[in-house]
Amino acid sequence: MAGNEQRDSDSEAAPPTLGVGMVGYAFMGAAHSQGWRTAGRVFDLPLRPVLAAIGGRDAVAVRAAAAKHGWAAAETDWRALVTRDDVQLVDVCTPGDSHAEIAIAALEAGKHVLCEKPLANSVPEAEAMVAAAEAAAARGQVAMVGFNYRRVPAIAYARRLITDNRLGALRHVRVTYLQDWLVDPDFPLTWRLEREHAGSGALGDLGAHAVDLAQYLAGEPLVGVSALTETFVRERPLLAGASTGLSATGADDRGPVTVDDAALFTGRLASGALASFEATRMAAGRKNALRLEINGERGSLAFDLERLNELSFHDHTEPAASAGFRRILVTEPGHPYLEAWWPPGHALGYEHTFVHQARDIVHAVAAGNTSPAPSFADGLQVQRVLAAVEESAEKNAVYTPVPGSVV
Repeated sequence: MAGNEQRDSDSEAAPPTLGVGMVGYAFMGAAHSQGWRTAGRVFDLPLRPVLAAIGGRDAVAVRAAAAKHGWAAAETDWRALVTRDDVQLVDVCTPGDSHAEIAIAALEAGKHVLCEKPLANSVPEAEAMVAAAEAAAARGQVAMVGFNYRRVPAIAYARRLITDNRLGALRHVRVTYLQDWLVDPDFPLTWRLEREHAGSGALGDLGAHAVDLAQYLAGEPLVGVSALTETFVRERPLLAGASTGLSATGADDRGPVTVDDAALFTGRLASGALASFEATRMAAGRKNALRLEINGERGSLAFDLERLNELSFHDHTEPAASAGFRRILVTEPGHPYLEAWWPPGHALGYEHTFVHQARDIVHAVAAGNTSPAPSFADGLQVQRVLAAVEESAEKNAVYTPVPGSVV
């Protein structure tokens, strides 16, 4: 009897569940699965995520993904997934060409939505998603875009230092995102190299992160850009077999690459601060080199994703004789997200950003916060910047205003 009473007590103490359905199962699907699987085991959450169903077109592959990552069911039709009674939140991890259709359908079906970045492949698609999110918010639904690098503790702490005015008025923002997985001209033509699926190349894949981080940390939008883009390898071997988008096997025949390999652009923030950006998948030796530096009247910050537990900070108000950049190891319990992890000095990794992302949207759902950050509106702002970059590049770097931004 006592045992039954204990079980009843445990059941009453357990938080309500949040059924999650995820569409997509490759690279991002695996990363998001890790986040959903882990968040409730690390953080005390007001709702307990349940991995209800995962969706994908290949029945064998999606069933294998469900078994590997702990999903209770597999669906081969995303429409069936978003209408399941045991799914309250839909996580969209597909290529960009299907983001709008799936996210809007999920919102119209009464579900909360988390959608991978970039939000869409075009500004009109992103605008339609924002309209759907606003209508859903009136019904109490949450819609968030997955810019996971905001959830790196060092990045979140950098934002805290900026809002605490430790840098003063901002002057310069520099962000580079360098990878090398396309250096080999015989790397196959995956979906990430086709405009109809990816929208753009390094610009949307990497540049979207760079733009979001610049605007997030600065706390203001980009209002105009001047850009150049280039496609260095214009034909690649056609794909032979399955691909995650980042690794694949090529066939003998070749097809056209219809996206950029690299993008360079400068920009102006609403306050007048200047910004510069570089996004490329052709930087030999650079694996995931997302680097940023922010300079203000009172100090500077610098960050490198390949050293993601560290933040460099210079306080320019200190005496010149002893002032300089100092290394902050962002592993203390008082740093963002770190209260739930390991003792100080025990580092986190890339996968933890998805755990933090899951944590944040669960809290938003439980609190009825229908404007979580980053919102679909934030994703639309990034999409407008990307569109302005492409427009400027087409005009050989002519300065191009970002529509909707306020100077």
